[in-house]
Amino acid sequence: MEWMHYLAYFFGGAFLTNALPHFVSGLMGRPFQSPFAKPPGEGLSSSTVNVLWGFFNLVVGYVLVCRVGNFDLHSTDAIVALGVGVLVMGLISARAFGRFHGGNSPP
Repeated sequence: MEWMHYLAYFFGGAFLTNALPHFVSGLMGRPFQSPFAKPPGEGLSSSTVNVLWGFFNLVVGYVLVCRVGNFDLHSTDAIVALGVGVLVMGLISARAFGRFHGGNSPP
């Protein structure tokens, strides 16, 4: 497998992880930070904007994981690349959104 496929799986995992808080907040009818708020990433966007942003992230994640190369759930290398993308984006999100929602604040 080419290294570009692993890179696509890494970013696919990141996009799929980023989809979760936006899509779920939107479904719950709650405003949430998004790149379209003012200031970007800090202000709140409407639930509708978050559903759309979350869905966009799902589509990009799907394309990167399912349409690039031949992703195989039995391939440890592919799963590790995807999992590291999920973990890295999860940690970044926890740090970034934690300061707004009562989580750990950056040092």
